[in-house]
Amino acid sequence: MTGIRLRTLPYCLLALFLSFASLDRASAQDVGAAPDVSKEGVAPGATAVAAPAAAAGATTGDAAAIAAGDALFKGNCAQCHAVNEVVVGPALAGITKRRSLSWLIPWIRNSSKMVASGDDYAVKIYNQYQKQQMPSFQLSDAEITSIVSYITAEEGKASPVGGDAKGEVGKDSTDPKGPGTEAGAGKYVDILLIVLVVVLIVLVVTLVIIANIMKDVLRGRKDLDGRDVELLEQRFDWTKLYKSKVVRGLALGIFLLAVLYESVQGVMAVGLQQGYQPTQPIAFSHKLHAGEHQINCAYCHTSVYKSKSANIPSANICMNCHSQIKTESPEIKKIYRAIQKNQPIQWVRVHNLPDLAYFNHSQHTQVGGLECQTCHGPIQNMDVVYQYSALTMGWCINCHRETPLNTKGNGYYDKLVQLHDKANGAVPFTVSSNGGTECSKCHY
Repeated sequence: MTGIRLRTLPYCLLALFLSFASLDRASAQDVGAAPDVSKEGVAPGATAVAAPAAAAGATTGDAAAIAAGDALFKGNCAQCHAVNEVVVGPALAGITKRRSLSWLIPWIRNSSKMVASGDDYAVKIYNQYQKQQMPSFQLSDAEITSIVSYITAEEGKASPVGGDAKGEVGKDSTDPKGPGTEAGAGKYVDILLIVLVVVLIVLVVTLVIIANIMKDVLRGRKDLDGRDVELLEQRFDWTKLYKSKVVRGLALGIFLLAVLYESVQGVMAVGLQQGYQPTQPIAFSHKLHAGEHQINCAYCHTSVYKSKSANIPSANICMNCHSQIKTESPEIKKIYRAIQKNQPIQWVRVHNLPDLAYFNHSQHTQVGGLECQTCHGPIQNMDVVYQYSALTMGWCINCHRETPLNTKGNGYYDKLVQLHDKANGAVPFTVSSNGGTECSKCHY
């Protein structure tokens, strides 16, 4: 019986250790399971022309008009205005009670012209807000009407803490799926894991001490037979393990495989810049601007929906806000110096495609309806921007093969979709189905 107890002791200890390890993993999974980070983040800019909200001259409560106004407001106005609070410019709640729509339309289009004309209210606002000139906006009457409809619908509502419940940037911290909850959950998961690791270490040490005490007790007994004494006194010979040809062969094989793997990975990564994160001349934080303040991507990158390239913003765009905000910041003063010297800011390009590849931003954002985060990743969470995606040819082709085309309401695709469905059944009509993987699409 004593021999059986001695032989089963190590297995009992091992089983107990493994049970606690399983508990550790299960707890981490249960507590730490966080919802996937939404890639929606920054709302896309107002694309081309918003749906006509209503006849110019009267606001409307139509949901489509308000939605169009929401997009236009975020793309053009939210950098300087909020509906229910003062930002750079005045709060816009009650604007229709203070001014008529016939006054607001020319004011939004060209406020400087109205100030120069001597309009009493225009001059009053201009002087009240430190003579800060509002940019001119080339918006149609219907678009301005939809913006005013959105403002009217939002009057009196509590300002959200960084977004709405649709996965937009900076969700309200009260949202159970918001970033504040994730951060809190992550903190408690880390603490719990640390506690569990400490408990496991204490248990292992305790079990080792108990095992040694039991051995000492058993050594003092006189009723042990020879086999029990041999089992009690046995020691593991580590030199045999080191001298074993099998162990040496396995170690050498693993080493060679690791070297081969790293060599192949290094060769395959030649020319790739995924993860590239250069230091910029001015410490601009997308997390602060696009995330916390929800500034629309298209406000700074003005051509992202209408041009081949998403332009780097000029200094005057920065000055729309920073002529009034954080003017004493050392980083903002760098913008002032660039303007005084009439020199562009030397931003470092992060995303570089080879010259042999043609890429058009507007084709993907405006026509394809892709979010910025599809290629650039969670840009609204980046203090310093880095290249999130591989941007390789294979990466692009896979996207073209997997992304269905939105053909509804577009007569251009009707015959193509009909022929595709006849030949391929239920297979979706993707970019590749429309010739999106042909060489000449990107190389010509």
